[in-house]
Amino acid sequence: MDREILRRLELLNQLSLTEQEKESVIAFFSDREKDLETLDAIDTADVERMVHVMPIMTVVREDKVSQIFSREELQAAAPETDEGYWCVPKVME
Repeated sequence: MDREILRRLELLNQLSLTEQEKESVIAFFSDREKDLETLDAIDTADVERMVHVMPIMTVVREDKVSQIFSREELQAAAPETDEGYWCVPKVME
């Protein structure tokens, strides 16, 4: 990063940096550019591309229909039922 790019970024983001802050920002991004150069120097031609670092396995269970409780068992504790339906208090007139 140079002073011209930083000046444009200041205008774009409506910033007003002091000279010390400008030097700090330029030094920070210069260090990041060196980091990128170091990473670009690594030969990755034989490295397989990946999306995740760890392998992800999706566990898929068999989809079976099952009824754990019967309607009668569930309605046994209901205060009131009518022909297999729960009766609830009226909430709207």
